[in-house]
Amino acid sequence: MKQKKMPEPEMNGIIDVETMASMSGLDYLEAMIRRDLPRMPIEKTLGFEIVEAREGRAVFISEPRTAHYNAIGTVHAGYTATLLDSCMACAVLSTLPKGTGFTTMEFKVSLLRPMTKDTGPVRAEGTILSRGRRGASAEGRLTDSRGKLIAHSTTTCLIFSF
Repeated sequence: MKQKKMPEPEMNGIIDVETMASMSGLDYLEAMIRRDLPRMPIEKTLGFEIVEAREGRAVFISEPRTAHYNAIGTVHAGYTATLLDSCMACAVLSTLPKGTGFTTMEFKVSLLRPMTKDTGPVRAEGTILSRGRRGASAEGRLTDSRGKLIAHSTTTCLIFSF
């Protein structure tokens, strides 16, 4: 059976690598937050947004919806993993000089409690743990509006020159 090709979502103004390479990671993130540069397409897809960045730290906010549910009526772990991967990756990015990029090599997520649409707003905070010339590690924490820990994570990223 031939599968239908899904249409590409409309992306207004995706950042090209040349633009990204011309800025420090922190300048790039701050420009997105100010909306001087296009936001990450995944933000629209999953309904979250970056709201804070400083060197070694990045914060995303979101509100779980039924659109994020899995087959058993709770928020899918992939939503949690994406929020945590994003905040940790941006914490790493915030430390990089102009002309430098990175990619996630691995990450681990520990889920502590389920989420539903009734959980309310959540906050994903990523913090750098270590950064060298070729690698970095960061941790992430996902909390509800009362500060209760929902999940935590760690990542290792490879750093490279453009």
